[in-house]
Amino acid sequence: MTTAGVSQLGDARTGKLGGNIVAFGRALRRAGVRTDPARIALATDAVALIGVDERADMCAAMEAVMVSREQDRMVFRELFDAWFRDPELANKLLAQMLPSAEGKAEPSKRRPRVREALSAPREPMQAAQTEREVDFDAAMTASDRQLQKHADFNALGASEYRLVERLARDIALPVPTVPSRRLRVANGVSSHARMHWPGVLQHAARTGGEMLRLPRLARREEPLPLLVLVDVSGSMERYARLLLAFLHAATRRAGRRDVFAFGSHLTDLTPAFRAADTDDMLALANAAIDDFAGGTRFGDSLAELHRLHARRLIGRRTLTLVISDGLDTGEPELLERELLWLKRHSRRLLWLNPLLRYEGYAPLARGASVLHRHADAMLAVHNLSALGQLAASLAALMRSGR
Repeated sequence: MTTAGVSQLGDARTGKLGGNIVAFGRALRRAGVRTDPARIALATDAVALIGVDERADMCAAMEAVMVSREQDRMVFRELFDAWFRDPELANKLLAQMLPSAEGKAEPSKRRPRVREALSAPREPMQAAQTEREVDFDAAMTASDRQLQKHADFNALGASEYRLVERLARDIALPVPTVPSRRLRVANGVSSHARMHWPGVLQHAARTGGEMLRLPRLARREEPLPLLVLVDVSGSMERYARLLLAFLHAATRRAGRRDVFAFGSHLTDLTPAFRAADTDDMLALANAAIDDFAGGTRFGDSLAELHRLHARRLIGRRTLTLVISDGLDTGEPELLERELLWLKRHSRRLLWLNPLLRYEGYAPLARGASVLHRHADAMLAVHNLSALGQLAASLAALMRSGR
């Protein structure tokens, strides 16, 4: 590392390097990377052993002890480059922040999580100004929520992502209902309701044999059994957690719901979805999924579903939701065969695809084309607005009979 680079990192003998690493750890937390004081202390020890002569070695040593998830690796590297930057890069960043007479500066290409972590934290409000600024903050909050309603989940910063995840839990998704075999006493008179003879006799006994009212029976309406298959591969990592939180809260009152995650293999999340609290469900799901942010072999996962969990599909009543971008790396013949089986045992097979955020999107990839051929419909799930329209789209599809 150059002399200039060492001066940016600080001098370990005077304690500046340790302070820089602690501040860097805090920036990582703002970017959503899971780190704690123990990891920061371990990173300080690692840098003390490796030294600061080679920038790449120092980055690798800190990354080895501070990054535990694959999805955080690129965020760490970008943030490391920005945090322990050389003077030339710092001047370039400063130039981007200054107003230019030639026009707008080139927009930053950094990841949203890195941009947010590098932004200066807000100064606490002065006590005398607090009351005066309340109205302004409330207006900004409403504006921010309106903007985030249409923001792509993949473009959110860490704090925005947490806010949107919370907002998604308030969106309702009524599961379509169908008449069941069970009967209930009808409130009104319907041409399809049958006479409730025991009720007629009980009523006549109370009125001295007078038939003042004729109780009837009608079929009870029950929500369709729900089967959800969520893609947790690397290309879906920014959507999977948020959509799992949404589905857990939105389908809380569904009669029966079976949920599976699929990546390189199948993971049964149904026990996790029995948790009453959404945060508890996410913690259980995180512990259960061991191939998160990996590859996608949808055909193999469906074959495992067919072999081990076929009883989860109740006749042809099950409403099946497949949440995926369709970027499959498995064999298309196997996917074709298993999708045919799944389609035969589902009332509707719906594909919820976040790639519909792109105008003019076409399912041209191998897995996507097979999935598109067998799905009854393809719906968008890339932002809060799309999630809000999902219930109406489901109801319209059920009514249309497609």
